[in-house]
Amino acid sequence: MMAGGTHAALPAGSVDHKRHENQGNPSLLALLPDTATRILDIGCGAGDNARLLAATGRSVDGITLSESEAITARQVCGNVWVHDLESGLPPQVTNTYDAVVCSHVLEHLRWPDRLLRELRELLRQSEGVLLVALPNVLFFKNRWRLMNGHFDYEESGLMDASHFRWFTYASSRRLLESGGFEVLHHSCEGSFPLPFVRRFLSRQVTAAVDAGATRLLPGLFGYQLLLLARPVPE
Repeated sequence: MMAGGTHAALPAGSVDHKRHENQGNPSLLALLPDTATRILDIGCGAGDNARLLAATGRSVDGITLSESEAITARQVCGNVWVHDLESGLPPQVTNTYDAVVCSHVLEHLRWPDRLLRELRELLRQSEGVLLVALPNVLFFKNRWRLMNGHFDYEESGLMDASHFRWFTYASSRRLLESGGFEVLHHSCEGSFPLPFVRRFLSRQVTAAVDAGATRLLPGLFGYQLLLLARPVPE
């Protein structure tokens, strides 16, 4: 299940009725350098990633589109701004950060490259890093649906109705590189199809099979794309 993000932007005239709460995205946060102590969480939702980060002594600011989410997120964040990212970063974001987290956010933007260019300039000031999680539209289950002629929007997941953009393992790297970032880490979290067999195997065995499959064929078996990047120096 994808985690840690919120609908960062909605079409003009839309009303944000969704409230996003989950267990955060520990797989993405595991990429965070130990030296990164001041974090900006873009699409912070109700503060689920911020809660995990605050538990390690880090300071977190957040951005969300939902005022109801912001009320909860402020319990664990220093600052939370309610803002539509289609217009760029909030003008109140004047601090420097060691890292910016974008967990399942960029696919909700019509023009994610515009936000990435702003983040590049923000992070260049502090030599910070960018952590990005994206859904993989070519995950094997979704490939099967597409091959059978199904392209149906859903309430959440890979085919979330609020997605404006779709990414693959290859295009996720191109997205960051075109935004002026150097990708330092690129991996996937996903699973290998083990129908009926999985229930008879230990958790350790299935985890090893899933990890091996996503390393070997990330574009096929990766459900969540994970990237760590830094701004390319000029």
